[in-house]
Amino acid sequence: MKTNTFSIYSKHIKSFCLPFLAYLLVSVSGIAQTEEEKPEIKEEEEREEKKFHKIKKNFTFSGSADVYFRTNIGAPNGGENHQVPNTSFANGNGFSIGMANAILSYDGKKVGAVADLVFGPRGTDAVFGSLQWDLDGDGSPDLGNSSQIINQLYVYWKVSDKVTLTFGNFNTFLGYEVISPVGNFNYSTSYMFSYGPFSHSGLKMDWAINDDWSFMAAIMNDNDFTNFNPMNNYTLGAQIGFKGTYLNFLYGPQFQVDLTTGFDITDSFYFGLNSTYYKNNDDDGSFYAVAIYPQLKTSESFVIGFRAEYFAEGDYGVGAIGEYDDRGNANVFEFTLTGNYAIGDLMLIPEFRIDTTSEDTFLNNDLEPTGSLTSFLLAAVYKF
Repeated sequence: MKTNTFSIYSKHIKSFCLPFLAYLLVSVSGIAQTEEEKPEIKEEEEREEKKFHKIKKNFTFSGSADVYFRTNIGAPNGGENHQVPNTSFANGNGFSIGMANAILSYDGKKVGAVADLVFGPRGTDAVFGSLQWDLDGDGSPDLGNSSQIINQLYVYWKVSDKVTLTFGNFNTFLGYEVISPVGNFNYSTSYMFSYGPFSHSGLKMDWAINDDWSFMAAIMNDNDFTNFNPMNNYTLGAQIGFKGTYLNFLYGPQFQVDLTTGFDITDSFYFGLNSTYYKNNDDDGSFYAVAIYPQLKTSESFVIGFRAEYFAEGDYGVGAIGEYDDRGNANVFEFTLTGNYAIGDLMLIPEFRIDTTSEDTFLNNDLEPTGSLTSFLLAAVYKF
């Protein structure tokens, strides 16, 4: 009986255990297979995550927004007799807007790209030479197109640690001042900046020779023709740099030589200088100018400085002053006292400016011609 009972139990155990063991083996095998696949999936996810973080690290978005209030002192404001210095950007009356600037850039190990977009009156003035093809059939390029929001658009290749090639539309390398108010101490701009080039389109090579010396060479369209080359004119450009001092050249339809420098005299006192000579090879109009830019830091949040500029035109110049003597000459001296007060990333800029011309190019409140104009503005510039 014991033997028969054991035999019966053995049959029941076998009939239950064998299927269970088979199921267990399959389950363990499946788990082992899943465990083997997990590291591969995890590695792929890690690679994608690293790739994303690399792109995120190399991609930047920055820009600025600026607004201002401006009024004349002792001269008409608004209407047909509104008086302004004949320089760029800060010529609105009362409460005015400057521009919104959005810069998207990707800086890879060897290559990169920049798209710099501008919106508003300052931006429109900055890209005045942006033309498109003749779409209305009147025989001339058209204005007022979407390309007029493009301040800069270029790609670059770091050929080596010292040499970079840039191809596209980039802001000028001449002068002390720039288009963006973030890069300037004064909010209003000088005559020499206003009548020099703003931007170029072409190919340039930057060579960082060593820690002190640098060299740049470029071939470009005519000044400020940034979308294409309607006149089929080309300009050569060059720059020699030494310890923050730059000697710049343009040769083409316009010739210009320009010197820019700046240095810290003490920890709190900075001195900048810009001098330039320009000649239009087509109509002989010319100008030369010099400006100084001393600045004194009085606290961590406040800097005071001024721009003193002398600007002279010859051969009826470039229209900067508007009136000329019988030999086609005229000049202007402008003095601009400016403060910069920083509140985080917001800069408040009060500015007092006097323009004095050799000819009576302005009107006073009695609508009589005069050679002097005094104005005040308060600007607010936010950078992000």
